[in-house]
Amino acid sequence: MARMLVLDRMTILDLRQHERRANTRIGEDAMTIESTTADTAYLSPRITLSRDDYERLSALVEAAIGRAPELAELLAGELTRAHVLAAGKYPKDVVSMGSEVRFRDDGTGKVQSMRLVYPREADISSNRLSVLTPVGAALIGVRVGDSITWETPAGALRMLSVLSVKDP
Repeated sequence: MARMLVLDRMTILDLRQHERRANTRIGEDAMTIESTTADTAYLSPRITLSRDDYERLSALVEAAIGRAPELAELLAGELTRAHVLAAGKYPKDVVSMGSEVRFRDDGTGKVQSMRLVYPREADISSNRLSVLTPVGAALIGVRVGDSITWETPAGALRMLSVLSVKDP
């Protein structure tokens, strides 16, 4: 199974503990949850999420842990790295749920446009990419101009660069 950015496996309990600690630090503008990686071969820019996206994605992780534990843990790892905006604030030029993202695979040069959606709405033939996939989890929260590295199920490292984002 693909691994990405966060090398230690996160459990739902770990995610809840991070969230509880973060909730005590919410200020006027935002809160930050930080995690570090031990592998410098991975490029992991800071990600930004709206409070709504963070809460919905946390619930998705919880719901998916029983049927897709590796993908749920992958997304949970991303959530622990997120800079979460205060309620009512929405990030600009950042990949969020429902946004259309244009990105390039830097290894092949291939450019694609996809809408990032929840698993029930996913349909690759309609360019609707689930956030509960390695690529979807890699893209959530990334700012236009940033790149992120992820590992394919076959073990190859790939780099994606976000070229543009259209709001949902």
